[in-house]
Amino acid sequence: MTVRPTTPSDLDRVLPLIVPDPATGLTADTYRTRLADGEYRTDWTWVAEDAPGGPPLALAVWWGDPDGDLPDALDAVFVHDSVRSAADRTDLAAQLLTAAHTAYAGAGADAAPEYHLVLPGDWRDRPETVAAVAWRREAARRAGLPVGLERLRYEWTPPAGLPEPSGRLLLQPEPDDEVFVDLFRRVLVGTLDTDSRKEAERLGAEAQARADVAFYRDTMLGDRSWWRIARTPDGEPVGFGIPSRNHAFPVVGYLGVVPEHRGRRYGDDILAEITRILAAETAPERVRADTDLVNAPMAAAFDRLGYRNDTRRLVLSPH
Repeated sequence: MTVRPTTPSDLDRVLPLIVPDPATGLTADTYRTRLADGEYRTDWTWVAEDAPGGPPLALAVWWGDPDGDLPDALDAVFVHDSVRSAADRTDLAAQLLTAAHTAYAGAGADAAPEYHLVLPGDWRDRPETVAAVAWRREAARRAGLPVGLERLRYEWTPPAGLPEPSGRLLLQPEPDDEVFVDLFRRVLVGTLDTDSRKEAERLGAEAQARADVAFYRDTMLGDRSWWRIARTPDGEPVGFGIPSRNHAFPVVGYLGVVPEHRGRRYGDDILAEITRILAAETAPERVRADTDLVNAPMAAAFDRLGYRNDTRRLVLSPH
């Protein structure tokens, strides 16, 4: 078995493996588009074949920042229909992912990129989707991605309308990054966001807060001037909101309420302001947002503000 990154000359050979599959929405047209945009690269697309130049049996596609040196996430894994049994599919995919992860580690990656599976909201009620996820998840586990986190993906579209400001909070720009560092640190206490909690435990709250500010300021594509601090009428900070965007969509980047002000639905006011800013600044067809399945208060705020959930994102990671 030969496992290797592809080259531009492989394109016509590997595109036939990208077929409709219940565990991914990736299509051949989308692959071509993202390849042209630099979000996919041939050296971030790996293939398994019986021998060099032989028929491709499996394909893995990683996504990353067009300006980055290493991919950020695994988007899709395909195995040719000729490999019929789930066990054989698992073995082949595990070999493919393990080889790529080893190469990425050799190129300086701190950990294997996460694997993101975008699934229907009712995917557990669909036997074909359950089966398609199962062998991929086991292959990812064998390749160093044993931890699973399920997230709800929400979308707001203009027909849902924009709520008027409630008047309960003052939502204002704040140019001082240190103010946001302090609030990021404060909202980590009791957070229901799994990734934030885990990173804070690993790095410490202060370091995690600074990393978050740097990420949204320097990596995400939203404008720094969109960020808002939420205060009570007498000036006490309640929380903050970061409208942003990625390469594809405007997004609810981050929303946090400090512990002493939780339980009053202030998140609704902040989410409404984020949505109004994105609507005004980006004229979006849709705004996207994710929250952990366990974060019921945030999910309820999305529901109340007219965001709709029909998709889940299963994230497989090293830890």
